[in-house]
Amino acid sequence: MHLAARRQWWQVNALSELLGRSEEDGGHLPKLPEPVRSEIARAGRSRAMLVLRDNVRFRRTIERQYLRAIGRARREVLIACAYFVPGARFRRALLMAVRRGVRVRLLLQGRIEYPLAHYAAQAMYDELLRGGIEIVEYRPSFLHAKVAVIDDWATVGSSNIDPFSLLLAREANVVLIDRPFAAKLRERLLRAIDEGGAPVTQHRFRRLPLAVRLRHWLAILLLRIGLAVSGRTGEY
Repeated sequence: MHLAARRQWWQVNALSELLGRSEEDGGHLPKLPEPVRSEIARAGRSRAMLVLRDNVRFRRTIERQYLRAIGRARREVLIACAYFVPGARFRRALLMAVRRGVRVRLLLQGRIEYPLAHYAAQAMYDELLRGGIEIVEYRPSFLHAKVAVIDDWATVGSSNIDPFSLLLAREANVVLIDRPFAAKLRERLLRAIDEGGAPVTQHRFRRLPLAVRLRHWLAILLLRIGLAVSGRTGEY
């Protein structure tokens, strides 16, 4: 993590030099740190890996880790995420997990912080609910968790499951295969669901006013236009 942060600061400094805005070190860049590699490391009984996402070498690494874990799930997929607007591959992986008998639960943002992200996420609800995925909205406060527990696999990091995080932003997650850690994180998530969660049912969702449904449609349309402008539609 330290090495990844050093490389990040080096890149920012290099860009400043190119733009002629940096006067530090007499205009000379420090030596470029060593390359950062994603490799599984052992620490005691844990297997852990730092997974980065950028627009050069690590474009889809975080999404691939999620998809691999979901594809191998046998018992449960439990995801807590502030902004959840998954692409077709991600949605398909979750729905296929349900068909294999895996319980899939999502703990998502229940308060409106950013309307576009909020309504775009809700535009996905109908397909997910019809496919047997359970959705719970967290209401007591804003939810900024970006974590998941999939059987004995877990991740904690900065990446949401939306186009901005998975296609554009710099993100970093730690993924672990550690049964005690996964169990403890799962316990915390279940407590959040019990104490502050409001389940979303198909019946309740389909009774939403037409004005709210139009907001969902408009939000997902704007999101897709943004993806088209960025040239990333085919990747999502």
